[in-house]
Amino acid sequence: MWEALQHTGWATTLATTRWLYALVSVAHYFTIFLFVGTILLVNLRILGLAARNQPLLSFVEQLQPWTLIGLGIALVSGFLLFATEAGDFAAATPFRFKILIISLAIIFSVAVQRNVSNWDRAPAIPVKAKLLALISMVLWLGAILVGIEIAALTGFG
Repeated sequence: MWEALQHTGWATTLATTRWLYALVSVAHYFTIFLFVGTILLVNLRILGLAARNQPLLSFVEQLQPWTLIGLGIALVSGFLLFATEAGDFAAATPFRFKILIISLAIIFSVAVQRNVSNWDRAPAIPVKAKLLALISMVLWLGAILVGIEIAALTGFG
């Protein structure tokens, strides 16, 4: 299945057209910085290390559209890059590990986002919130580090 994806016309064109591959790569990295950066800011706010003078809920609401746009573009561009070497990536343990970490990071980020309104009304941000924020940060850092390792091993990136 992955080999078939890799050999579709559009995947082959993307893989063999340098400027197009570079454009998709730049979009992918830029949007990763965008959405992970906004998630990091929210987590730092929950931990009391950033934007302490802003109410948590309004801070999250300001960043959420950028987070969602960045995540959407990163997922699409990541799939496009994956498709160029789908057979190799799908078989690689580091790539599978990256997908697992990203899935967990998204789950923890969604858990943070869903609970923000409750935590904003609390007299102090609960320890559970801080733990979720910390785990989210560690998972996103792990996903980025594994992604760098994959790029180094495969020559892509």
